[in-house]
Formats: sequence, C-alpha cells, structure tokens
Amino acid sequence: MDRREDADTYTYQKELEKERAETKEYNEYVEENGLKYRVPFHTVRQIVFTDVKKEELIDTEHAARLQYRLMLQEAVLFAKVEFVARKISITYNPTGADNRKAQMSRQDVVDFLAKQGVHVGTNPESVSERDVDYYNEHYKYHYNPPSIREHPPYGYTLDEWRNGMKAEYETHKAAYDKAKLDKYHEFQNNYLREHPELAAEMGVKVQEPKEEKGMLGKVLKKKAKKDEKGFWFHGV
Repeated sequence: MDRREDADTYTYQKELEKERAETKEYNEYVEENGLKYRVPFHTVRQIVFTDVKKEELIDTEHAARLQYRLMLQEAVLFAKVEFVARKISITYNPTGADNRKAQMSRQDVVDFLAKQGVHVGTNPESVSERDVDYYNEHYKYHYNPPSIREHPPYGYTLDEWRNGMKAEYETHKAAYDKAKLDKYHEFQNNYLREHPELAAEMGVKVQEPKEEKGMLGKVLKKKAKKDEKGFWFHGV
C-alpha cells in the first residue's frame, strides 16, 4: 500500500495546476484567413547595442562565444554579435509578456553582457529597441520565406531576373502546366471512354473527342489493322 501523501496525484500534475493558477490565461493561437496557427509568442522585444568597445569585444572567437552564450539563455530567441561592426542584436521574451515562456528584462540583458566583460547601454543614443510581431516577422517567414530561394539563372543578375525575365518565365510555366494538365485530362477521358463500366461506377460523363479537320482528320479516321502495331504510317 502506498503511504505517501496525495498518492493519487502525480507531482507533475500538481506543479502544472500551480503554474496555471499563477499564470494568466494565454491564447496560443493566431487566426488568419479562417485558419488558426499555434504560436509560442505574440510580441517579443528586440534590442540593439552599438556602443560595444573594441577592447571588450576582443576578437571574432570572443564574439562567437558571446553569441553562443546569449543563445543559451532560455528567454533569448535570437542573438547576433557582429565583431567588425561592434554591434549586438538580441531578440528576447520581455518581462510581462502574455505567454508562459521564460522572460527577462532589459536590465537582465545588460547585466548578463556585463558578466561576460562587455559593458553596454551607458549611452542611450547607442541603444535602440522595438516590439517585434513574432507571427508576422518570424513564424510566417520561417514557414513561407518570400525570397530566400529566389536565385537568377546563371549569367544574369537579380535585377535582370526580376525586371522582365521572371514574368516571362512565369507566363511560359503557366502555359506549360496548363498543357500538361490538359494532356492528362485527355488521357483520363480516353481511358474512361474505353471502360464505360468504370465511368458509370464513378458517375463521370465521358466527353467525345474533338473531330480533327483537314489532313490530320483524314489520317486519324483510318483504322489500323489488328495484326499491325505502331502508328498509321506503318504498312499504309
């Protein structure tokens, strides 16, 4: 017999109920065009420091380690440390945001950088902050990038591709796709015409082929003999 207190309640369930009681309700979905998308954040914060001292950001290896340590912070979503430009960009989940993820304040960011030997934020003019719409600026770009896979053909610039060549290519591609689909529909219709029982079972009305005119029409009207194979001109 289990003599533990509250043996019928798992520790995880108790912690989950406590977390839900302490945290306000969070709507995890964003609705667009009648579809719902589940996102972990709605609005996050981006801060950019441009007053990084050259003697504190020692070299590229130090900048890479600093960027890695920033990304290890649970509340940091994105981090970029630019050694040559001496600039640090951090996107983090701010304190008071309407989600259940780990959060941090601007002062927490400054204090963490100070522990790494980089002191920033002393000059207000060198710090820029803005709110970031996570769904529009990150989620949608990640799953539907607008131009990340757009490359011009070999030997042409991106401007030449976008100014004329792209429109011409899309026109030819649309015509090719339509011809390909029409050819498939013709094959499908011919197959159902040869198998009327299948067409009746599917409830599909078979269309009669268009009668060709001119020389081609006369040729197609000739029936191949049973013993012969190939096209009409074999043995004619």
